[in-house]
Amino acid sequence: MPQVKELPSVTFNDGSGGLLAFKRDQLAFLSRGLARHGDIFRFRPLGIPMVMVNHPDHIQHILIDKGDKYDKNASLFKIVRPVLRKGLIANADMELWRRQRRMMAPHFTPKAVSAFARNMTDETTRSLEHWERVYGPGDTLDVTDEIGALALRIVIRSLFSADVTDTALAFERAFGAANSILGAFFRFPFPPLGVPTPGHRRLRRAIDEMDAFVSGFVRKRLAEEVAVGEETDLLTLLLHTVDEVDGGGMDLEQLHHEVLNICIGAYETTTNTLSWAFYLLARHPEVEKKVHEEVDRVVGDRTPRFEDLRELTYTRTVVDETLRIYSPAYQFMRHATEDDVIDGYRVPAGSNMLINSYFLHRHPDFWDEPEEFRPERFGKEEAARRPKHAYLPFGVGQRVCIGKHFALTELILVLATVARRYRLVLPEGAPEVVPEALITLHPKGGVRLRLERR
Repeated sequence: MPQVKELPSVTFNDGSGGLLAFKRDQLAFLSRGLARHGDIFRFRPLGIPMVMVNHPDHIQHILIDKGDKYDKNASLFKIVRPVLRKGLIANADMELWRRQRRMMAPHFTPKAVSAFARNMTDETTRSLEHWERVYGPGDTLDVTDEIGALALRIVIRSLFSADVTDTALAFERAFGAANSILGAFFRFPFPPLGVPTPGHRRLRRAIDEMDAFVSGFVRKRLAEEVAVGEETDLLTLLLHTVDEVDGGGMDLEQLHHEVLNICIGAYETTTNTLSWAFYLLARHPEVEKKVHEEVDRVVGDRTPRFEDLRELTYTRTVVDETLRIYSPAYQFMRHATEDDVIDGYRVPAGSNMLINSYFLHRHPDFWDEPEEFRPERFGKEEAARRPKHAYLPFGVGQRVCIGKHFALTELILVLATVARRYRLVLPEGAPEVVPEALITLHPKGGVRLRLERR
């Protein structure tokens, strides 16, 4: 029987640096650890046991083969739990999570998502009309701000059948503040969030603002007593959904948590992914040209429809490649509930298993020229040659992202709708946009591109 090895460790004295290096630049710290120690190593920021894993076999082991031995009671989810609470994203109570997933999953299938495709294209067209009024030929567009407003309008309309302006801006500001504070806290988790520092008080105010935003819509819908019809919104569906096992529904607190999770998940990830996609297309006009040619052939002069997705195959590969290079949910964790062995190394119970797709999606064993933007790598033949878990922008296993189909539909339809009318071009002398690792992966400083009518 092979001898079980001790995990290699990043210490304060080796070339990878210690806690301060992790605090200064998390991606650089992890990159040095991988270069020095390989696909699995441990480190202990403020004494918290972390194990970085970076191989498809590790993913298979943790999330599939022994998925019931690794839960979400991990440091990263503890940090975001004050915001997300008992919603699907961070819930560590598996019994409650399974009940919620059973009730919500039917509303996020491809067929169910098709009912919301019109929201996506209508709101994108509305943005294009706004750009036409506000921006002249060659003006620079703050893509991240504009797409953030669009993404929030889409999720609010899909959830609440509502048109929002000032309240949505307040939600964006509150979420931005919470994300920044929590991202900094993850890099240096001290003092505890319960200690009333100025930053933690700002976090509490931001959470209260987001709660008020959601509560207002829920109270309004309860007062209206809206029935489920052929054309309805997600809030109405969730209010009327019933668990097939126990016959009950969600209580109002749980409903509030799930709605807030949907708002945050659909707004933040879409904003970042589309910002990166437009930036990458601007840097690679030969790829942009292929997108325009496909959209012209499939869509023509009309608005894109859900049924077009099956033919917008190249546009889909652009989305896939963007998610490979800059997955917004670029890292997640699991908590080892018992001792285990991974790749011959002993993993103690209580370890926080860090899975970082930023590095997994750049692993040289599975990705040729990983820094190159090359959508063709997601063609059927090339994709079939890669290990199954070398690519996981939405996670994998029983806790794969419930919003995967909604997100992919939205990303493709927004790209196609914009491509019908505009090109977004790099301004002369524009600096390179680099990723900023907070709770999600942001384009640091945002993406700004020149607007050109096709």
